[in-house]
Amino acid sequence: MIRINITSVLVDDQAKALDFYTEKLGFIKKNDVPVGDARWLTVVSPEDPDGVELLLEPSGHPAAGPFKEALVADGIPFTQFAVDDVHAEFERLKELGVEFTQEPTDFGPVIAAVVDDTCGNLIQLVTTK
Repeated sequence: MIRINITSVLVDDQAKALDFYTEKLGFIKKNDVPVGDARWLTVVSPEDPDGVELLLEPSGHPAAGPFKEALVADGIPFTQFAVDDVHAEFERLKELGVEFTQEPTDFGPVIAAVVDDTCGNLIQLVTTK
């Protein structure tokens, strides 16, 4: 059986990303290992510390910048995270100064909001009805 172990998000600045993903979104740091000029830096949900890891991967590859810029320009989230109550998360994150490009919107089977992760990505937060 195949399962997801690690997935990644390309970030412009690993330290800034770690701050955003832990201090704002509430993930916890799992791994922080120096790898050349970068770090093998992963975060996990505090509700599932042995679950899927999110690698905060440096976006140094030449294709990463244009790819990320095109997604942001078109308003397309890079990835999606599930939350119990997108409206409550929206309010909590707004109080922390997090910027949204889309407020909670009802799309039928889900309610979704889109946040700017400050590291070059749009991230969708979703509550399934």
